[in-house]
Amino acid sequence: MTTLEMEKGFQEIRKLFEETNKQIKATDRKLKETDDKIEKLIGRWSLFVEGLVVPATKQFFRERGIAIQYVSQHVDVSRDGREEMEIDILGVNGEYAILIEAKSTLSVRNVDEHIERLKKFKTFFPEYSDRKAIGAVAGIVIRKGADKYAYKKGLFVIAQSGDTVTILNDMNFGPKAW
Repeated sequence: MTTLEMEKGFQEIRKLFEETNKQIKATDRKLKETDDKIEKLIGRWSLFVEGLVVPATKQFFRERGIAIQYVSQHVDVSRDGREEMEIDILGVNGEYAILIEAKSTLSVRNVDEHIERLKKFKTFFPEYSDRKAIGAVAGIVIRKGADKYAYKKGLFVIAQSGDTVTILNDMNFGPKAW
């Protein structure tokens, strides 16, 4: 093989690398666009779940002996400009602050994250320091075991039931207070 033939071969290889690199960049861009679309869709599903839970929240907890005075959505606060906490649905009365996490698909990891939120709640919301913070998780799809796990951890579990949602916990359930 001559030097000229080798140089021609290297040029062809460089050209193939450049084409491959362009294809990889185009694929990366398409994947990012797809990820963005999925994130927006998941966000919309979570809003759908909240839309099912919010109207029923007062009734759910009244049936459990907790008369909620007001319900708020998307309660968001930051502390020292560094840490943030967002609560999907917050129900409050003179004795309780109920933090509800709404997910389109509820997992054990979501339950653990919500428990961490409950542990930090009074630090982020000192105005509720005199109340018992209790939690609930809601989901349209509940991954295997997430409902039982949440129940054992002391959380109310809210799930789809026909056209609406319902609390799955039995009437003897006693929530854990943080």
